[in-house]
Amino acid sequence: MRVNEKRTYEFTIAGLPYKLRSSHDEQTVNELVQFVDQKIQAALEATKSGSFQSSAVLAALNIAEELILLKKRARREIERIEERALKLSQDLEHSKSEPSGASARN
Repeated sequence: MRVNEKRTYEFTIAGLPYKLRSSHDEQTVNELVQFVDQKIQAALEATKSGSFQSSAVLAALNIAEELILLKKRARREIERIEERALKLSQDLEHSKSEPSGASARN
């Protein structure tokens, strides 16, 4: 399949059939479908009404929560890495400006 070429995939979520056009490979689509299906199934079990619509909203909120928390964690990790890189860069610059024997004495 060429890059950006879309394929149609057929699958079921919570027993309901769906079709999706996607440029992702089949394995990725299967992972996405399985992830969403698990979230919907868990939400169906958790909701007292058993309403598919309520379960879909609950599943969407759970997925959004995971996404937002992962983004926050990734941002914090990027900031930590950037701070470390800046410190290393400053240490390197500082070591270049020291007289050649000064670092050997420390």
